[in-house]
Amino acid sequence: MNNLVTEVKQNVVFVAEFLAVIVIIFMIAYFMEKWEKKRTGNKERILTTQKISMVGMLSAISAILIIFGEIPLPMIAPDFYKLDLSELPAILGGFALGPVAGIMIELCKILLKVIFKPTTSAFVGELANFAIGCSFVLPASILYQARKSKKMAIFSCVVGTIAMTVFGTVFNAFYLLPKFAQMYGMPLNTIIGMGTAINSSIHDVLTFVVMIVAPLNLVKGVLVSVVAVLIYKPLSPILKEIGIHRR
Repeated sequence: MNNLVTEVKQNVVFVAEFLAVIVIIFMIAYFMEKWEKKRTGNKERILTTQKISMVGMLSAISAILIIFGEIPLPMIAPDFYKLDLSELPAILGGFALGPVAGIMIELCKILLKVIFKPTTSAFVGELANFAIGCSFVLPASILYQARKSKKMAIFSCVVGTIAMTVFGTVFNAFYLLPKFAQMYGMPLNTIIGMGTAINSSIHDVLTFVVMIVAPLNLVKGVLVSVVAVLIYKPLSPILKEIGIHRR
């Protein structure tokens, strides 16, 4: 009975933490976008009907990428770490529609993923994907809104990649790995041992995140950035035509 009560408490606390992360990220995106619109005299609403429909379409594409496009990297990281490009629609949406839309795409992606592909990580993986994905999309889209050009798109992606790599590494070390161990009832040393089996230099949380998490996020950020920049120019006229992209 005590174990059941403890598990319920852990789940309630985790849900509250997940919701808190979502609220904080949305607040940052909203106030930054509001500030930018005020600075430039743009009176357009942050979310219009047209933008919401685009968010839905991009969210569906992002969900497909995470559901069917996850790539395990057994020679580099334990099985619960996978590489995907689901941030691509979110960063394009963030560039074209604003930071709030980019974050909405990230959240809708996770909701769709959970519906069509049940969690295998007690939802810790979903929180990780959302929060770390937002750490890429949010700064990149905020910077791009200040000056919409291809050079700024490249610079924004570079900043987003660095932010995702640093935040993902720290977030894993201090929250995600301990939380994953807690939710699964698995000793943290067991998780570290999975890393040691891949790289003998890994012997604690710090070496685990530096040698596994940081490179994975860096590679993901670079891949998403390269693809985003490559398709930026071809997509730009289309986005202009439907009235959601303005220089």
